[in-house]
Order: sequence, then C-alpha cells, then structure tokens
Amino acid sequence: MDAPAATPDLFHALAAPARRRVIDLLAQGPQTVNELLPQFDMSQPALSQHLKILRDAGLVAADQRGRHRHYRLIGHRLREVRDWAARYERFWTSRLDALGRVLEEAEGAP
Repeated sequence: MDAPAATPDLFHALAAPARRRVIDLLAQGPQTVNELLPQFDMSQPALSQHLKILRDAGLVAADQRGRHRHYRLIGHRLREVRDWAARYERFWTSRLDALGRVLEEAEGAP
C-alpha cells in the first residue's frame, strides 16, 4: 500500500530554513513569538509571517493565553513527510549497499 502523499503546502512550509528552525524550537514546547524571536535575525512581523505559513500548513497551532499566543507544534503532520520520504528509503538503501560492495571490492584489488 502506498504512503499518503504529503501536500504541497506542507513542503512549502518546510522549505524555508527559518520555518524548520521554528519547528525545532517548538518541538521543545510551546512558545510565544517574543520567546522565539531572539533565536532569529528578523523582525517580529517577519517571524509572525513564518508562523502563519506554518499554521496554514497545519504544522503549528496557536493557543490564546491572556494577551499572548502560544504556538505549539502539531507533530502528526510531520508523519506525512516521513511517510513520503520512506517510500524512497529502499532506493537509497539499495544504492548505498551497492556502493559499499564496490568500495569493498576496490579495497581488495591490488
């Protein structure tokens, strides 16, 4: 059975290094924009835009607590990426195994 295809929005959201960094930070626990901001060399509005893209892709949710939004990771969405990439694991495994055999043979050659 084929793994489900991950949506283009999901890949778009993960394409930017800053958004991947946000995901890494939120994997440690919920944080506000102001808690995340010192980890980046960008303005608060720019970080908020990255968070919006992550929210739109379903990777991040925002919980309102008083005057602050606490962003949290929605980890199950990352499973779609893992499942998509897993389809290619056997391809890379077989290629790396073949490369290993070639290298072992080359070591044994005079």
